[in-house]
Amino acid sequence: MSEEENFEQTEEFVDEDEEKLPFAKAEVVRLMKENLDDDKMIRERVKVEMNKFLGEVLKNVCKQLNDYPYTTIEYEMLKESTYPYTNIERINQEKERILLHLEAIKADCNALAMDVQKTLKLKDVVEEDSFANFSAEIEEEEEE
Repeated sequence: MSEEENFEQTEEFVDEDEEKLPFAKAEVVRLMKENLDDDKMIRERVKVEMNKFLGEVLKNVCKQLNDYPYTTIEYEMLKESTYPYTNIERINQEKERILLHLEAIKADCNALAMDVQKTLKLKDVVEEDSFANFSAEIEEEEEE
């Protein structure tokens, strides 16, 4: 395949994607360049995929906003709907805290299980016999 044919296929791929992009590509690229280091270069596919990703985020937020029974969307509703995207660091910290707490609970459960196995060993035969004797005594008392 010649270089010219390869370029044409790539150009067709980009043209098809540009038609489906939810936002103006130039604006997305401008925002990316503002937030990336100056020495970074952005490949075309990254530009397109970032645009699509932002469109998906917008769709997800709008789905959550549609769940409200009200006809007017208020700022507080928007804040609640965008919370997972705007507070990702806090959410990750909370996740780590919960996982550490669960590990501590697991360790406590394991320690308790070992204590039970060591200190409260019960012989099944003796336990059944004592229960049978206890039951027989209760029945005798009830008959009297």
